[in-house]
Amino acid sequence: MLDFFAASTSQSGGGLLGFVPIIGMILIFWFLLFRPQMKRAKEHQEKVASLKKNDKVVTAGGIVGKVTKVDDDYAEVEIAQGTRIKVVKSTIGDIIAPGGKAAND
Repeated sequence: MLDFFAASTSQSGGGLLGFVPIIGMILIFWFLLFRPQMKRAKEHQEKVASLKKNDKVVTAGGIVGKVTKVDDDYAEVEIAQGTRIKVVKSTIGDIIAPGGKAAND
């Protein structure tokens, strides 16, 4: 009977050591999945914040146009001559460089 208690106490000594692989996996997920996603979101927010008049943009829905007016939360985009639409700034997917294609193409 005493041998049973002695064997069980010697096997349960590594309680914290068992969490090291789990913590390691969490750190790997953080650096491989979550951190790059947060970086892309931050870059997108910076792009949207720098939006100005006469920028060519592509919306998340694929509409290409030229910015004619910028407010706090909205931008007015001219998609054809005389046709303007009001879009939420966060739905602007990319800003097209003058004379170039969108960065995500």
